[in-house]
Amino acid sequence: MFILILSFFFYNFVMNEKYDKIRKKVLEAKRIVFKFGTNVLRNEEKDISLSRIYNFIEDIAKLKKQGKEVIIVTSGAVGLGAKRLGVDSSESMSLKQACAAVGQSRLMSIYEDGFDKYDIITAQILLTEEDFTHRRKYLSLHDTLNTLINLDTVPVINQNDTVSTEELDFYQDAFEVCFSDNDKLSALVASELDADLLVILSDIDGLYNDNPKTNPNAQKISVVEEFTQEYNTYAKNALNPEGGGRGGMKTKLEAMKVVTRSGAMAVIANGKTPHIVKRLFDKNETEELGTIFLPIENLANKKRWIAYATNIEARFIVNDGAKKALTEENKSLLAVGITDIEGDCQKGDIVSIIDADGNEFARGMVNYNCSDCKKILGRHSDEILGILGYKNYDAVITRDNIALL
Repeated sequence: MFILILSFFFYNFVMNEKYDKIRKKVLEAKRIVFKFGTNVLRNEEKDISLSRIYNFIEDIAKLKKQGKEVIIVTSGAVGLGAKRLGVDSSESMSLKQACAAVGQSRLMSIYEDGFDKYDIITAQILLTEEDFTHRRKYLSLHDTLNTLINLDTVPVINQNDTVSTEELDFYQDAFEVCFSDNDKLSALVASELDADLLVILSDIDGLYNDNPKTNPNAQKISVVEEFTQEYNTYAKNALNPEGGGRGGMKTKLEAMKVVTRSGAMAVIANGKTPHIVKRLFDKNETEELGTIFLPIENLANKKRWIAYATNIEARFIVNDGAKKALTEENKSLLAVGITDIEGDCQKGDIVSIIDADGNEFARGMVNYNCSDCKKILGRHSDEILGILGYKNYDAVITRDNIALL
């Protein structure tokens, strides 16, 4: 019995020491992206919660004085506009976009007014999928954001819902946008800017192993060191957004994967907890707030872009031999290993690479357009010239332009 008690205390000591080291890394983060969800910015009556937003601003201003670099990704424009117009923004895409047009200026004025009290300049940036998909736009955005940070401003970023087309239905079935919510957008921003930390503030305390509203025994997970199928199951069982939010735990976990594969840490915490920002960065805080996600790897910048920051134009289904060559031998994708192609693409587009069981395991930049790829699928590289009348590469996708998922 004594040995069991001793083992219990030793285990707790080791785990607490490990958590303290992780917390220290959170405190040391210099470049931080904050994402504020719609439900965090509104009160129970769906009105803007000025007191909560100004509380965020006050605590962020203190972080700025400590030398932190802060970027904000904010939701709330559609909800604010819908409230102001007295309409239901879910009735149609055009109405949602109209609500965003009305709400965005109101939302930005709140941030400007709040930060101005602390002599901090804000900069509004509205983004669509195209700003990430096109490599030149992506690099230009990177330079612009870095310049704004170097000028000691706080960039305030939102999806440009007024013109965004991610929900329109004229795309082919194989088309997939790089982001359709601000959870993923915040992760892409953090990845692009080599941020040290992403903090997503929602209306839930973190990642649970079940829905805490229906299961009183649900346990919050304090630290995630690597992603397993178990966590995907947790996300399915977790809370869905209430009254206005587009995300959910599933989209937040997808965002966490982007950030942690980019070499950064991430936190999901409850934005309705009083002074949550201050407490997350308080070295004397004793409560285990939120869920901390640790870095998994550090993909090269171009492979981050291929894996996560671009629209997917088509799907390439490959055989087992091709999958093994890509995943185990770091080889290029040859036409002989492709069994089918869905969708349409041009040379230089990013496509999804799917195995025989329908599982996406990689993405890559194609060297030929899809119409030509369909002509040479299943054929050897030395046959390409004779079939197409030209030959750019032996490989349909070269290994340097493949990102494994």
